Amino acid sequence: KKKNPFAKYLSLHWAFFRASFAADIEYRLNFFLRIGTDMLWYAAQVITFEVIYRQTPMLGSWNVEKTRIFLGILFITDAIYMTFVQGNLDSITEDVRKGQLDLLLVKPVNSRFMVSCRKVSSAFIVNFFLAVAWTAWAIRSYSEPLPLERIFWLLLLVPCGLTIFYSLRFAFSIVALITVKADNLQYLWYQIYRLGMRPDAIYTPWMKMIVLTAIPVAFVASVPSRALLEEPNYGLFAGAVVVAVVSFWITGRFWNYALTKYSSASS
Repeated sequence: KKKNPFAKYLSLHWAFFRASFAADIEYRLNFFLRIGTDMLWYAAQVITFEVIYRQTPMLGSWNVEKTRIFLGILFITDAIYMTFVQGNLDSITEDVRKGQLDLLLVKPVNSRFMVSCRKVSSAFIVNFFLAVAWTAWAIRSYSEPLPLERIFWLLLLVPCGLTIFYSLRFAFSIVALITVKADNLQYLWYQIYRLGMRPDAIYTPWMKMIVLTAIPVAFVASVPSRALLEEPNYGLFAGAVVVAVVSFWITGRFWNYALTKYSSASS
């Protein structure tokens, strides 16, 4: 009986998680340092905005309560990304240079899945629960009641934001298959991602348009936050779904093209 593809990849992910967790827990000090480092990053983001809001009641159209919820959604998205994807995409350039990518491409499984998901950074699962706790506190502390139906839009848009986040990062990573060394391009990606780490409400109209279209990093956390905090904007929500699907499809085509230009270690 042919195995369901979804079940196949789910079982592979579980196998990857168990192997990665065993490897991570072997070096316990490093495991806990990774948790602590990310917690410090979260604290730095919170402190930055808390200090800013001590000087002004509003940034754009958002107050400190809205920004706290935005940060919670940003932390949740970041924790999921860091757990399942970040370590894999960061290592693509090195895998290309050392020829290790060849070993991944010959595996009897989708090559994009193998390159993107073979390692799981289990330490960041702790950060995910901390991010959920912060978000729950921020929502509970919000001065106005939030309609329960908005949770549906949040559950739809967070995966869309993750897909866009992953697709953009993946596109920057696989340039290494063509150029072999693309370290400066990776640095450029992190500068672009910084735009998504701030609420789009603080940007000018033309800058907000850029982070929603040309480099759609606003969909990572700003748009899901708006879905929870503001009246539904169905056009914007539909745009998030479209951008997620299109970006995933385009990067898939780009991946296939990059493979045709890839000079393997054995060639």
